[in-house]
Amino acid sequence: MTKMFNISKLILTLVVMLSVSSPAAAYEGDGPVNFTLKGLHGKDLSLDEFRGKWLVLNYWATWCAPCRKEIPDLSALHSAHDDIVVLGLAFEDTDIETFDEFLEEFHPSYPLALVDVFAPPEPFGAPRVLPTTIILDPQGVPVKTFLGPVTREDIEWFIDQQCGLINC
Repeated sequence: MTKMFNISKLILTLVVMLSVSSPAAAYEGDGPVNFTLKGLHGKDLSLDEFRGKWLVLNYWATWCAPCRKEIPDLSALHSAHDDIVVLGLAFEDTDIETFDEFLEEFHPSYPLALVDVFAPPEPFGAPRVLPTTIILDPQGVPVKTFLGPVTREDIEWFIDQQCGLINC
């Protein structure tokens, strides 16, 4: 039964990914973004806390195979740079025990926050696909969105390109 349930979730993920009509989402903006979410075990996490650093917001779910695959790369990115913070945004309506079981197998080095799937934070709202990764510059302005899987190298390359344009 569990194997069939996991296959159903995988098929649903693929259908959603393939149904996205536009390769780019309108997550980028002109002004800084701020919202506060509950951390995985209760501590509030505000985007304002990370001002002055590049912030990599990664929407994910425990059942999402591409999301699981990203965790080691995103953990390495988070650990390797003092000026880059990864924040995992768990977009899933489940109990804390499910997350704890997940964390026994996967060990992200970055903080995780819980997103209310019925009232996701504005201005982004619900992600169009999982995983979705949104990069905020050090001023908190969303400057890049990756729909689907992303690698550490993709993110580092983008930030390196931006640092050539602005004073990082």
